[in-house]
Amino acid sequence: MEHLLGLLRIHVHRGVNLAVRDVLSSDPHVVFRMGKQKVRTRVVKQNINPEWNEQLTLSVADPRQAVKVSVYDKDTFSLDDKMGDAEFEIGLFLEALKMRPGGLPSGTIITKVQPSRQNCLAEESCIIWKDGQVAQNMIIRLRNVKTGEIELQLQWIDIPGSRGLH
Repeated sequence: MEHLLGLLRIHVHRGVNLAVRDVLSSDPHVVFRMGKQKVRTRVVKQNINPEWNEQLTLSVADPRQAVKVSVYDKDTFSLDDKMGDAEFEIGLFLEALKMRPGGLPSGTIITKVQPSRQNCLAEESCIIWKDGQVAQNMIIRLRNVKTGEIELQLQWIDIPGSRGLH
């Protein structure tokens, strides 16, 4: 625990136009991995535009470590079918946190992250100061599949007694 910087809260809003893996639809769920940690959403039955609205939490010890995202179609009698994957870095998000932008009005954009070959962003992602905390909204384009995006929001949770981001 002494190497822990804090917690990354991932609000998984929804999936958009996910791949069909069953006859007419899919039963998608999302798995997030960071290092040895693994968290996942619940399965949404027969829906390629699922609404999860779930909050998942990862412990952050290494700010250079990417968060890996995989979307699967839940199957009962066989291995789950892969519906795409992605990854994202949290370095710019953590840099914005270090700025401690407490005096800004809610809704102020701290920085913008542009889509590139190095990230899986579908469009520009804004890191904002909202309701007393730093948040990053992002739309992740899935790789290794014809179609599909995941809408997320990142938030940070400080842990009392951790070494923090200073």
